[in-house]
Amino acid sequence: MAKNRKSDAAVRFAPVIKALLLCAFFVTAGVGYVWYKNQISLLGHQIKERENRLAELERGNKVRRDQLAALCSPKKLGERVQQLNLGLGPPALTQVIRLVDAPVQTQPSSQVIRSEFARRD
Repeated sequence: MAKNRKSDAAVRFAPVIKALLLCAFFVTAGVGYVWYKNQISLLGHQIKERENRLAELERGNKVRRDQLAALCSPKKLGERVQQLNLGLGPPALTQVIRLVDAPVQTQPSSQVIRSEFARRD
């Protein structure tokens, strides 16, 4: 009878191991699920913060772009020149040099073909 008792103990031990392994699997899966959900939430907050920062930077760029356009306007530049007493003004007519462009003369097509043959020789 001693042999029967030993074999019965071994048979009872297998379901316990299976149950423990299943429990360990479900606990690991649950912890992994919660961790991933936490990571998704954290990444969502980071994305939102960065989108807000991008919108803030774009607003700042627009303000600076508008300021630059205002400062580059001829009226504002003239006011600034008078304010700093730089003595700048339009150039005298004697200081202006005018260049006249001569119209480009095109060669007739027969001359172009002849010049192409002349280059090949």
